[in-house]
Amino acid sequence: MISVNEAKELIYSNVILLNPELRPISKAAGHTLAETVFAKIDIPTFPQSSMDGYALKYADINNELAVIGEMAAGAPHALSITSGECARIFTGAPLPNGADTVVMQEKITLSDGKLSIHDSRLQQGTNVRDQGAEIKSGALAMEKGSYLSPAAIGFLAGIGIAELKVYPMPKVSIVVTGKELQKPGLELHFGQVYESNSYSLSAALRHHGIIDPVIVEADDDLEILTQILKTALQQSDVVLLTGGVSVGDYDFVIEASKRCSVTQIFHKVKQKPGKPLYFGKHKNKLIFGLPGNPSSVLSCYYNYVLPALKMLSARETGPKEVSAKLTYPYSKTAGLTHFLKGIYKDGMATPLNAQESFRLSSFAQANCLIQLSEKDENFESGAIINVLLLPD
Repeated sequence: MISVNEAKELIYSNVILLNPELRPISKAAGHTLAETVFAKIDIPTFPQSSMDGYALKYADINNELAVIGEMAAGAPHALSITSGECARIFTGAPLPNGADTVVMQEKITLSDGKLSIHDSRLQQGTNVRDQGAEIKSGALAMEKGSYLSPAAIGFLAGIGIAELKVYPMPKVSIVVTGKELQKPGLELHFGQVYESNSYSLSAALRHHGIIDPVIVEADDDLEILTQILKTALQQSDVVLLTGGVSVGDYDFVIEASKRCSVTQIFHKVKQKPGKPLYFGKHKNKLIFGLPGNPSSVLSCYYNYVLPALKMLSARETGPKEVSAKLTYPYSKTAGLTHFLKGIYKDGMATPLNAQESFRLSSFAQANCLIQLSEKDENFESGAIINVLLLPD
């Protein structure tokens, strides 16, 4: 067996970034930018009013002005003013030729078609967005490697970018093994349990933006599992198998992987839960054999699978790790790193009850995994430990 840190290093060293792809900007959110983007034009492309009011020459602020027309946002034609004139203008509209200032509509009076200004704070250029105020033509808009948040998408769309080169989300297949599994909602027969791993993994993947994993059920049959794994490797970047990675008579993941020419990187990690974890590689495809117990599946997912998925698509690895103080003493045997379902709050970490690997009730309440080091046995109240914060 290898240590937790050794397992992580082996996974990270075997992840190869996915090839970038061109996407319409409407479908690029949540991805990482695979190119540096520069502005192609000034934005805005014209001096623009930031206010509903009247556009004028600043030199005329002490004069009565004739209102000669109006400019609305999207106006198809330019308007010009000369000294002694002004124009009604609305937010986002181009300034008339000759105008350099906009006075708010609340700061004027109109009498017999003549406008008077009552704004002692008005200065030249007030309420005007200069051409290129957002960005100048040729300027850096966003660097390669930037995360495309909703605001980033809006900004790039607002400067006229229609498509982007991004790192795609990996395609994932989930292969669920075990003849004892029954679908939720159906009647349980003798010896059966409800299958939950595909549901928890699918929900976890959605947090990363992977919304359509392929889910396949495999009976405890080597020939069937081999064919399913072969197909999954053809259509996916990452294959997650649940169950069948131990040493029982019906655990066929390791043998099926060998038959599919998967190179084993490691099998078994010094940890609890999730000791039988398997990791292999076929060309650039990653294969994770996750233990079948529901708590083991999620513990291994957050510690190993999620960081690999993020690396594939050039995202920051996660989840976030912080230091915390243990709220009460805890003892374990030496030789295994323990991941405890817990609650993290205000720098304190509290282990929950029901830590057994088959139980998800505590995981459903947890917001963190408390990591207790492999070599230590006893942890006093207030001991400093590492905590893995789970995504909201």
